Amino acid sequence: MARMQRLDVRGKTTVITGAASGMGAEVARELDRRGARLALVDRNAEGLEALAVELVGSGHTSHVVDLTDDDAVFALAAEVEASHPHVQALITCAGSSMLGDIDQLTMAEMRWLMEVNLWGTVNVTKALLPAMRREPAAHITHLVSIYGLAAPAGRIPYAMSKFAVRGFTESLRHELERTNVTVGAIYPAGVKTGIIGRGRFAAAIDPAVAERAATAQAAMYHTEPDDAAQRIVEATVRRRPRTMVGREARLVDVLTRLTPTRYWAPMRRPLRAAIDTTTPIG
Repeated sequence: MARMQRLDVRGKTTVITGAASGMGAEVARELDRRGARLALVDRNAEGLEALAVELVGSGHTSHVVDLTDDDAVFALAAEVEASHPHVQALITCAGSSMLGDIDQLTMAEMRWLMEVNLWGTVNVTKALLPAMRREPAAHITHLVSIYGLAAPAGRIPYAMSKFAVRGFTESLRHELERTNVTVGAIYPAGVKTGIIGRGRFAAAIDPAVAERAATAQAAMYHTEPDDAAQRIVEATVRRRPRTMVGREARLVDVLTRLTPTRYWAPMRRPLRAAIDTTTPIG
C-alpha cells in the first residue's frame, strides 16, 4: 500500500469551527505555532477577536457565523475561498452539550442540539468540500466524542448527535476514498475545556441540580487541552481515519468492542453523579 501524503500546514489554510474557545481555540494555537494560515469560525465575535489578537502568525481571518444557518455557512465558504487560495484542512470543533433524561427534555431541546452538533458539522463540510477538492491533498477532521462510542444514560441528545456525526464521518470517508480528500474522526474523552459548564440543560431541571451534575462530569476530565490539541493536529497532518484522545477513550473503545450490548454496566457507577439530574439538592 502506498504511503499517504502528509499535509504540510505551513502557509496553507486550515478552517477551524468553534474557534473562539475550548478545543477550537487550542487547536488554533497549535496550528499557529506550526505556521499555518487559519480561518477561524465561531458565532462568538468577542472570543474570535481575543484569539486573533493572541495568535502570532499572519494571514489569519475571523468569521462570525451561526453554523445552524445553512445560507450563512455557504456564504462563509465563498468568503473563506476569497481570502484563502489553498484550503487544505477543516477541523470541526464547534458543538455543545445537553443535560437531562428523556422525561425532562423537550423535543425542541433535543432538536436544537442535533442542529448544532450534527447539521452544523454537515453543512460546513459540504460547503468547503469543493475548495478542498482543488488541493493536491486535503483532510477533514471531525471531533466526535467518547459518547460517539458509548451512549450513557442521561445524555440521549448528546449521544444521538455524536453517533450521527460518527456515521456521517465514516460514510463521507468511504465516499471520498479514491479522491485527494481524506476524512478522520477524533474521539476525545474528558478534555478540561469547560464545555460542560458552557453547555445547556433541560429547562425542567432545577439549575442547582444541573450544576451538580455538570460539576461531577467535569471532575472526570483529565486530558489537558494543549495535549489534546497536539493529538488532533497531528492526526490531521497524518490524515488518520480514527484517533482516540485520552486513556478513557481507549478503554471505552475496547469495552464497546468486547461487549457491545453490556458496556453500560461497568460505566454506570463512575458516571452516577454526572447523570443524576433528578435527585433534589439537600
